[in-house]
Amino acid sequence: MKPVLTADEMRWCDDVTINTYGIAGLQLMENAGRGVAEIIKQEVKNLSSKHVLVVCGKGNNGGDGFVVARWLLSEGCKITVLLLALPAEIKDDAKKNFDALRKISSRAPDFIQIIKYKRWVLKKLDKPDVVVDAIFGTGFSGSVREPYMGVIEWINKLEAKVFSVDIPSGVNGSNGVVENYAVKANYTVTFGALKPGLLCNKGRECAGIVKVVDICIPKFVLEDKKHKSFLVESHDVKKVLPRRSVHAHKYSVGKIFVIAGSTGLTGAAAMCCLSAMKAGAGAVVLGTPEPVYQILAKKLTEVMVYPLPATDEGTLSLKAFDVMSDKLDWADVLVVGPGLSQNQETQNLVMKILMSTNKKVLIDADGLNALSSFGASKLRSMRASFILTPHVGEFSRLSGLTSHEIEKNRINVSREFARKFNATIVLKGVPTATAVRDGCVYLNPTGNPGMATAGSGDVLSGVIAGLWAQGLGEAESAWAGAYLHGLAGDIGAQKVGQRSLVATDIIKFLPDAFKQIELGGG
Repeated sequence: MKPVLTADEMRWCDDVTINTYGIAGLQLMENAGRGVAEIIKQEVKNLSSKHVLVVCGKGNNGGDGFVVARWLLSEGCKITVLLLALPAEIKDDAKKNFDALRKISSRAPDFIQIIKYKRWVLKKLDKPDVVVDAIFGTGFSGSVREPYMGVIEWINKLEAKVFSVDIPSGVNGSNGVVENYAVKANYTVTFGALKPGLLCNKGRECAGIVKVVDICIPKFVLEDKKHKSFLVESHDVKKVLPRRSVHAHKYSVGKIFVIAGSTGLTGAAAMCCLSAMKAGAGAVVLGTPEPVYQILAKKLTEVMVYPLPATDEGTLSLKAFDVMSDKLDWADVLVVGPGLSQNQETQNLVMKILMSTNKKVLIDADGLNALSSFGASKLRSMRASFILTPHVGEFSRLSGLTSHEIEKNRINVSREFARKFNATIVLKGVPTATAVRDGCVYLNPTGNPGMATAGSGDVLSGVIAGLWAQGLGEAESAWAGAYLHGLAGDIGAQKVGQRSLVATDIIKFLPDAFKQIELGGG
C-alpha cells in the first residue's frame, strides 16, 4: 500500500529527515526540482525546442521551481521564470536556489530570464509550450487572492502543457478542497508520498496524471506507524484473496443470509445476492417478503430464496424474525438492508435482528436508514461485528454531519466514526474510503463515473459480504471488495462505455476483475 500523507504529516517527514538523519533541506529541494524536470523530459517531446514558463511563489514550492528551471536550462529550453514575490520575501533554501538562478540568468540572458510580476506582464509574455506551476505548496488552504488569482486564471486559459509541483496551486493538500481558483494541471509531480488533496474533491480533477517522485526521504519515515491513511494497490488485494482448499464444499466457503427486498425493490436484493455468489460465497440464502418471493425465485437460479411474513405494504413484517431465526444461526455473514424500504415495522425488525445477533453483519441501504432512525449510538451496545456501506447521504443521517462537511473531509470523518462506534465504514464516493477500528483509512483507486448508477451499491455489498464469508478479515473484506468492485466497473466501462454502464455489467465483469488480480495485473 502507498502511504497518503497530509501537509502536516509530510512536514513531520521533512523535519525528521533533516534533523534526525542529517539530510539537508537544500538537498531535498534539489532532489524535488530535479525529479520534476525528469518527468517533464519524459512527457514533453522535443523539449529542447520548447519555451518553458516557471511560475514561482515565495516559499519552498517556489524554491523547487527555481531548481526545475535550472535543470531544464541544461536541456536547451528557453526558460522564463515569472516571480510572484519580491526577492526580499524569498527565504532560506528557496533563496539559495533563487540567488543561484539569478547569477546564471545574468550570464545567459538569451536562454533564461527572470521576470518580476506586474499586471501588464502576462500580456507581454511569449506564449509558453510548457508551464511549471510552483506557486503554492501542499500547506496552502483557503481562497486564492490577487495577484495569484489572475495568474492562475491566465494559466488555465493557455494551450500549454501544465506541470504542477507537489500539488496544483489553489488546492488544499490535505483534503482537495478548492475554495475559488486552482491550477488545472496535466501532470502533478508530488514528492515522497501521495497527498489526500490529489485524491479527493476538486483536487482530484485539478491534478491530472499524478507522479510520485522519491526525494530521498527514508522509506521507513514515510511509512511510520503514526501515518494511518493508505492507497490500496492491486498486489495488496492479491495478497489477501482467500484460497480454496481442495477439500472445500459449498458450506465451508461462506454461508450468507441476505435480508432484502420489498414490493417494487426486488432488483437490489437480486444484485446483492448474485454479486456475493460471483465473489466466491458457497451458499447464499435470500430472505424476502412473501409477495415478492416468486419474482425473486424466478430471477435467482443459484440463490436459495426464502419467503418471509410481510406487512400490508409488501415489506418484511416483525413476524419474520421468528421464522428466520434458523437462518440467522446458520449464516456466517448477514447482509441487512438492500431494498427493504423504510416501513416502520420493517425498521423495527431490522433493529431487532441487529440487537440480537453476534454474527458478522453488513448493513447497507435501508438497513442504514433504520439504524439512523434509532441512532448510530446503538452500535455500541450490539455484540455483532459490523461493516457499514453508506453513501454520503446515508452517512449524513448516521453521523449528523452535512453532506458538505463529509465531502470536505471524508477521510477524517469516516476515521472518527469508525473509532467512535467500533465498526468498519465503507464511505462510498470519490474516492471510496474504508475506515477501520484502529484508525486506519484505506482509499480506493478503482472505479469511474459510469458506476454512478442504480444498484451499484448493492453489488458492492454483495462483493464485500462474499469475501467476508470466505474467511477474509473485516477490514480486508471491505477494502479489497471496494477495489474489486471498482475494477469490475472499470473493465465494464472499457467494454460498454461509462455512459451505458449499469449495475448488472459490474456483476458480469466481476470474474474478469478477480482473474486480473489473480494473474498479477491491476
